[in-house]
Amino acid sequence: MSHPIHQANEESPYGEYTREEFYRKHQILQHQSFTLNKENMKIFTQLWSQDSASQPKGLVAMVHGYSSESSWINELTAVAIAKAGFLVCALDLQGHGYSDGLPGHIPDIQSVVNDCIQVFDSVKADNPKLPAFLYGESLGGAISILICLKQKYAWNGLILSGSMCGISAKFKPIWPLEKLLPVAALLAPSWRILVSKPVASKSYKEEWKRRLVAKNPNRRRPGKPPAATAMEFLRVCEYIRRHCHELEVSLLMVHGEEDAVCDVNAARFVYESAATKDKTLKIFPGMWHMLIGEPKENVELVFCTIFSWLGDHAAKARDKAYY
Repeated sequence: MSHPIHQANEESPYGEYTREEFYRKHQILQHQSFTLNKENMKIFTQLWSQDSASQPKGLVAMVHGYSSESSWINELTAVAIAKAGFLVCALDLQGHGYSDGLPGHIPDIQSVVNDCIQVFDSVKADNPKLPAFLYGESLGGAISILICLKQKYAWNGLILSGSMCGISAKFKPIWPLEKLLPVAALLAPSWRILVSKPVASKSYKEEWKRRLVAKNPNRRRPGKPPAATAMEFLRVCEYIRRHCHELEVSLLMVHGEEDAVCDVNAARFVYESAATKDKTLKIFPGMWHMLIGEPKENVELVFCTIFSWLGDHAAKARDKAYY
């Protein structure tokens, strides 16, 4: 099945169609709403499903990466998963997209984890018979790991794409800023640290996709992460390194070998440490951080891997529930 990114152009993820025409063409229903989290912040949520009476194969809960959101280019992956027969749900993280919060400001990852659990548990409660899977990209991968560590047996599978298990040495703050981060995070939490290049220039291999991301009219533009956020990301990576051996959920990890944002060796360490026996790691030679940003043949290779794994594990979960 071809990923809808191939129908996009640098002006719009919907290509030559309007958003409404795009969804009609793909026979996908989309619903969006807001919910209040425990801090009384408005969190934007979305649902996608096939426009048919058939029962979904399962539920896939998506968590986007830093400086991204659940719409625009990410919704194309949601549509692809929905076309594969799944109910898909997602939210905009605090400080991203339509959700409340200072742009890109995540000083406490646990608050974001709680938002995800609140939203996803609500969708799961409305669909109790569906096997449920988490899909996290980049920072969303780290958040998905934290969700699985907190909700031990609540998920049938975990898919991590370019997951933030560790920050690439090529992307960390230049010395001595990294050493000064704890002080900066305490005294100037909103100060935005220096990194070598914009995230998109290191994430999307195809130039036209970088331009597409930049033209998102709804995108909050956090730029460089605030000091408190950068410090929290480093803390989260260390926490994952120390606790990933507790992961017991079925696991698929896909990662670009040339990822200059999230460390591929840290992802390999998580894979090797995870307690589950049902685990797969695919490191794709020559590919960058955002796998949807690759040329067409690479995108198809990656998502064929993901869709095949999802289909197999959804079928196994249904068979297990039946018997």
